[in-house]
Amino acid sequence: MPARPARPIVILISGSGSNMAALVEASVRDLWGERFGAGVVAVLSNRPDAAGLAWARERGLATAVVDHKRHADREAFDAALMAAIDAHAPALVLLAGFMRILTPGFVHHYDGRLLNIHPSLLPAFPGLKTHQRAIEMGCRVAGATVHRVTGELDHGEILAQAVVPVLPGDTAEALAARVLTQEHLIYPRAVERCLAGG
Repeated sequence: MPARPARPIVILISGSGSNMAALVEASVRDLWGERFGAGVVAVLSNRPDAAGLAWARERGLATAVVDHKRHADREAFDAALMAAIDAHAPALVLLAGFMRILTPGFVHHYDGRLLNIHPSLLPAFPGLKTHQRAIEMGCRVAGATVHRVTGELDHGEILAQAVVPVLPGDTAEALAARVLTQEHLIYPRAVERCLAGG
């Protein structure tokens, strides 16, 4: 069993976990443990059927489900989620396709330690359906943003961005696929900079 890192990282997902996988693979490939004393220790999801949980378990990571449907309201869910996260005493909590709006209390609890990746060039297109909205607005470029999470949805200090061209005849699905390849590159780099103190 590998030694527990001095700076544990917890990742939250809701689905396939492709950004989660990119982060875990980068942490091993780029020697986060040796360089920063950091490593991913757990993956949590609000959905029992999230495919990324099986991927994480296969790699020896702790996993847990905090099903939002089993809680009376957002505050109760967030309290249960915080308890599950805090069991790992994380230095960073990374949202990787985690499709829940978090309460101010949750965000405050992890102030400075909570990062997210969003599939647009913030501050443009916060929220959902970002790719379709970019196409409908006639944007020439789209992209992705890694940012610190604040109480305001899809705001907070921008840590990294990647620009992707919107091509003639693009569909939301085609654009999303191209943006996703960039997400997998910029999220680990942004986390590295945070770990390095930059």
